[in-house]
Amino acid sequence: MAMNHFLQSPRVRARTSASDSGVLSSLSAIVGEEHLLVDPERVEPYGQDAVKEKFPPEAVVFPRTTAEISAILRLANEARFPVTARGGGVGYTGGAVPVEGGVVLGTDRMNQIKRISPDDLYVVAEPGVTTYALQQAVENEGLFYPPDPSSYKASFIGGNIAENAGGIRSVKYGVTRNYVLGLQVVLPRGEIIRTGGRTSKNVVGFDLTGLVCGSEGMLGIITEATLRLLPLPEATGTVRAAFKTMREACACIPGFTGERVTPVALEVLDRNSINAVESMFAFGLSPEATALMLVSVDGTVEETERTLSIVERVLRYGGAFDLVRARTKVEEDRLWDVRRALSPAIKRYGTLKLNEDVVVPRSRVPDLIERVEEIGRRFNTFVVNFGHAGDGNIHVNYMCDREDPEAVSRAREAVKETFAVAIELGGTISGEHGIGYVKAPYLDMALDPASIDTMKRIKQTLDPNNILNPGKMFT
Repeated sequence: MAMNHFLQSPRVRARTSASDSGVLSSLSAIVGEEHLLVDPERVEPYGQDAVKEKFPPEAVVFPRTTAEISAILRLANEARFPVTARGGGVGYTGGAVPVEGGVVLGTDRMNQIKRISPDDLYVVAEPGVTTYALQQAVENEGLFYPPDPSSYKASFIGGNIAENAGGIRSVKYGVTRNYVLGLQVVLPRGEIIRTGGRTSKNVVGFDLTGLVCGSEGMLGIITEATLRLLPLPEATGTVRAAFKTMREACACIPGFTGERVTPVALEVLDRNSINAVESMFAFGLSPEATALMLVSVDGTVEETERTLSIVERVLRYGGAFDLVRARTKVEEDRLWDVRRALSPAIKRYGTLKLNEDVVVPRSRVPDLIERVEEIGRRFNTFVVNFGHAGDGNIHVNYMCDREDPEAVSRAREAVKETFAVAIELGGTISGEHGIGYVKAPYLDMALDPASIDTMKRIKQTLDPNNILNPGKMFT
């Protein structure tokens, strides 16, 4: 396979001394021939994520060690080809997509949980461990890793850290960065560093752990993570409630604070979400419901029972009806099936889903949804709103036909206006999906020029040859 194309990427120009066969031979020598893919049909799946836009790489490598990754990046700097790290490939902004070609570096083989420490409440894991596998492993030890992106069964820990993933439990427990104690990272030129440590307190030097977390694979490749754990809660419980308006549902949220209750999860679904899941799966939701709220709590058995009673009282006071309380894990799963069923249910409304994760102060969620519904009507685009009402992070999904250019254009204009509304309401354009290449054109809507320039200078300092994940964030 010819390597000329990626060695002469638009932004990363080849050195004349690097031959095509030489690059392939070097990659093969580093990872082993069986861990290097060059056949177009085999590399094609690594050129897209959940957005489904294709940017096939010229090669895919699967290293097993930190040293191998270091060698790959040193080679990339010598021969000037781009490298894009990839975990589960389930993102919605193209963070793991090789938009400028080159080599995709898959972390699939780096999938070991190295240590679980119940005494010191941490776990050491490689980047290719799935979120689900890590959660199951620590729960077997009576421990708890709270971050839970919806793709937790497919997403990798390395990708979660690179994107600073959130999830439904963010209301009470925060996001991925709140659980990252330390990292081993290969920098763009191949240097290997360790950041942070295994203690909850550490203010020695700059916070390089925080810099890497959320950097979207542009500043380094994570090869090991030390993650903070908590004791596993003794019990959990969930209440589902219907409302006649979204504003009525969201008005209940301050009521939990007044009762000194911090829900684990506080999710809301709008009218179109309810209609979509009910028409496809017949959950038996009330036809009068135009908003649905799911509230989960945890704690000891006694605390959970008492808190669930408070939750029900707050919801009823706020106008809720058709309340259902789950008292067992099986019943909880049934209630959450409504939320899990959303993605397949809304696919019937279009072959292209523009899934935007805008975030606003939680008191402005009703305003956001009302404005988004008006935008959808104005651009004649079906829109579904659902998400994390407890922290103001709403997933706005504009649905259209991928093969209809006019419909796609309308949907993209609707997205741009939605970003503007989120910022106007005191929020921003991404709560957990990141920027990647999809939201790069809108970065200056959310950040001032000086902030963007500072980020560019950090990137230039660490990656002067623009090797690592080029074409992202900055356009």
